[in-house]
Amino acid sequence: MKNYDNFFFPAEDFEESKKFYSEVLGLPVKFDFSDYGMIAFKVGKEEPAIILKDKKRFPNAKPAIWIEVGDVRKLFPEMTKKGVRFLSEPFKIKTGWAAEFNDPSGNLLGITDYIND
Repeated sequence: MKNYDNFFFPAEDFEESKKFYSEVLGLPVKFDFSDYGMIAFKVGKEEPAIILKDKKRFPNAKPAIWIEVGDVRKLFPEMTKKGVRFLSEPFKIKTGWAAEFNDPSGNLLGITDYIND
């Protein structure tokens, strides 16, 4: 585990939430994929962002923390052997690979890498 990658929050009212994070909290936009139902906000000089997921596009979205790792596809079987029950096989995202799972209390976590192949 290298570092926090991103923090995901579901947004019931996507436009209202975007305004809150940009206008009320004053956070700058890191990237805007509103057409796909996501927008990311920078927090200080940190690389991890707060990413809002539009509940209309992602009805099952839950708050989640993703952690950067060296290689998701390599770590996946190692973690599976340790008893982690992933929600799916590793999947491709714009920046690399990811896989999500729940901790023993039901909190949603993910691992992600920056391997684009």
